[in-house]
Amino acid sequence: MSDLDVQIPTAFDPFAEANADNSGAGSKDYVHIRIQQRNGRKSLTTVQGLKKEFSYNKILKDLKKEFCCNGTVVQDPELGQVIQLQGDQRKNVSTFLVQAGIIKKEHIKIHGF
Repeated sequence: MSDLDVQIPTAFDPFAEANADNSGAGSKDYVHIRIQQRNGRKSLTTVQGLKKEFSYNKILKDLKKEFCCNGTVVQDPELGQVIQLQGDQRKNVSTFLVQAGIIKKEHIKIHGF
């Protein structure tokens, strides 16, 4: 029995790479797109790390119109302004930000599931 290598599965942490030292939640060189599970099938998509020179309300207005969902801009004391959208819009938001020329694809980190 000692010849068998038994590996015990560990718990998966979806935010492990976000908590690493080189890509912390407050890092300014990446845009982090995350999903937060609410109750049941409901979820929120959060976008953080956009540059302060952009108008968050105009970006939010275009995102809401493009994806037919509701959203808001929340002021967080640690993270600054964060865009919240209803539903799982991670892929949609990343392609929108790249096509609009707001940020390059290699500066986007998508987290969750």
